[in-house]
Amino acid sequence: MVRQPSINAQHRTPLSTERIIEAALRIVDGQGLGRLTMRRLGDALEVEAMAIYHHLPRGKEQLLDGLVTHVASAPAEAAGAAAANWRDVLRTWAAGYRARLLAHAGVLPLLVTRRNPAALATTAGSLREVLRRGGVADDTAAVAAHTLLGYVIGHAALEVRDTREDGADRAVDWDARFDAGLDLVIGGVR
Repeated sequence: MVRQPSINAQHRTPLSTERIIEAALRIVDGQGLGRLTMRRLGDALEVEAMAIYHHLPRGKEQLLDGLVTHVASAPAEAAGAAAANWRDVLRTWAAGYRARLLAHAGVLPLLVTRRNPAALATTAGSLREVLRRGGVADDTAAVAAHTLLGYVIGHAALEVRDTREDGADRAVDWDARFDAGLDLVIGGVR
């Protein structure tokens, strides 16, 4: 089937990697990761699926890596630029990062399983820098950044699954649990 140019084609935003990733994210958020296909993505973008390969030559592998990078890269400096101290910056970042992961829960399995070290390395490096500027020794800052990043990702994964790891029959107050755990992680940094 050959697509006929739509009347709005001349007014459409040009195809770009960013536009492709954002459309893919909308599909994953709305329909789930299993429904993301290049054909469905092409339909969402109103282009032939093959046009996507011009921007993503490795195809779906590159698309999945792009989704991880888009969701997982959240610098701590940007999230807490106005905060008074490094603990406040980290709390602000953690709350925002958790919200981002929960908003894009379909990408969470990719974040945990794909080998895309650059996506998490950027965020970990940003956290480490906040800690170092706050006077935390470099070795401790590296461990603390890794621990904080792991905590937020892990908590979001448990929250998405609604895991009651303590065996409680009652509903879990995820916000209170997150804040309490965050206090433990950040409070333990010396």
